[in-house]
Amino acid sequence: MPSERAASGSEGGANDDPRRFLRSGRLETMPRRWRDKVAVTRYLAVQVLPTLLEPMTERELTDRLHELVHDPVGVRRAMVDQGLVRRTRDGAEYWRTERTEYDA
Repeated sequence: MPSERAASGSEGGANDDPRRFLRSGRLETMPRRWRDKVAVTRYLAVQVLPTLLEPMTERELTDRLHELVHDPVGVRRAMVDQGLVRRTRDGAEYWRTERTEYDA
């Protein structure tokens, strides 16, 4: 008989940990499922922009992402598209605007 958690569609425990998609601390490919993509993006946003509202240049953010992901520009775009990160109109500065479940 399925559990309530399984019936509601939410899994718990290690299966929800976005770090399971990292290999040797790096993300080589984005997960396929939307829920996993969102979790990974939220996790990475906290790793590269640990302080809310602290501005960072595009170059600095891309360099930090490059340490953790194969496609830093794609992940940066995903953070903006998901509303985790905002940027100036000219794209010169970025800052994280949303607290996540991965904040300390």
